[in-house]
Formats: sequence, C-alpha cells, structure tokens
Amino acid sequence: MISTFFHTVFYDPIYNALVALVALVPGSDVGVAVIIITIIIRIVLLPSSLSAARTQRAMKILEPRIKEVKERHKGDKEKEALETLALYKEAQVNPFASILTVFIQIPVLLALYWVFYYEPFSTVSAINAARLYSFTPMPQTVSLEFLGIISVASKSLFLAALAGLTQFIQAHMALSGTMKPSNDGSMQGNFQKMMGMQLKYVFPFLIAIISYTTSGAIALYFITTNIAGSLQELYVRRTLHAESRSTGESAGSK
Repeated sequence: MISTFFHTVFYDPIYNALVALVALVPGSDVGVAVIIITIIIRIVLLPSSLSAARTQRAMKILEPRIKEVKERHKGDKEKEALETLALYKEAQVNPFASILTVFIQIPVLLALYWVFYYEPFSTVSAINAARLYSFTPMPQTVSLEFLGIISVASKSLFLAALAGLTQFIQAHMALSGTMKPSNDGSMQGNFQKMMGMQLKYVFPFLIAIISYTTSGAIALYFITTNIAGSLQELYVRRTLHAESRSTGESAGSK
C-alpha cells in the first residue's frame, strides 16, 4: 500500500515529467532534462524551505528566553514544557514546522533520485511505457551525451568530483546562514556543531562516491540540486533579511 502510494503520488509523476522533457528538449538530451526537472522540483519546494527557515530564525531569537525558562524551572519538566510552549505561542512559532518540511521534501527528492537510478533511459525501448500517462509524449530518440560532451549513462570522475565540491559549497553556505549552529556551549549546541562538521566534510565525500559508483545522471542530479540549494540559501537569507528590516522599521514607526 505504501509502495503504491509512493509511486502514484511521487515516482510516476516525476518519471512522466522526465520522459516528457526528454521528448521536448533539443536533441532529446537526458542530461538537460535531468537539470530542468531538478530545478522545477526545487522551485516547487521553495515555499516549504522558506517556511522552515523562518521558523529556524524565530527559534534562534527565542533561544535566550528558553534557556532562562530551563534554568528557572530546573528539575520541573512539566512547568518547563508549559512555559516553553507559551513562549512558542507568544512568538507564533511552530517548532515542528521544519520537521514537517523535511518530511514533505524527503519523498519527493527520493523519488527524483530513484527515477534517475532505476530508469537509465539508455534507449527509447528502455523507457517503461507502462508507467506513462496517456498524454505523456514519447521521445523519438534519446541522447545520453550531455551537451554532446559527457555521457550521463556511464561513470564520470569529473562529474562525481563536481558533485562533491558543490555539496561542500552548499553545506558551507547553509552552516554559515540559516543552519548556523548555536555557540552557547550546551549539549544541543555541541551536537549541532558535530552534525555540521559531518555535513560539511563527510557528506560531500559520500556524495562524490555515490555519484562515481552509479552514473553521470546521478552526479548531474546532485550537482544541479546542490547549486539550486545554494541559490535557494541566498534567496532565503535575502528574504528573511528584508522581512527583518521591514519588521524593525514598522516597530520603529509606532
């Protein structure tokens, strides 16, 4: 049942969109189609990412007050929880919003990855017609040479290295921006720092390995989603900064 739901809601729509893009892009370039579909999905997920970033910023602002509550009600978990929830309610913050955003994004991104992993598009005959909607156009040809230069069907050391590098850049930007860990010396702050180090230095290496051991299409997917993620981080920062300035100016004019 879960598998059927996943394929119906996530996998099949993405697969059909990718097949349609291969049929529509010049030269039926699979690499170009991979880039376009990845960008489209990142744009669709942008509002949820922006919402999570707003929540994260609000939580950062509340951190000193939450710390005071914990110190004031040390040993009384019930009072601590009630007062903390009251702070969230006062600031109109839902601490679970960012978790919900992650749960929304995971199946979409997994479906996108698995489409590239399990559906290699090696030839027109390799396209799974049984998964296509009646209105999805079928490509007449399939080109696995991205821009006529690099094959996305085979392993590519260059694309794998680029996937790892772009992942490092995205992680660095995120950790210096909306995902910046706390420096209060608490257990949570130390855990955030540790996870940040893993995200910044270990994860890029893993992405590069996965990209090299699978195919150029997977590497191209990671490169595109990393670049899109970096641009999204810049957009989120500017948006939150503009909102903060607007709020400050409104408060100052009262």
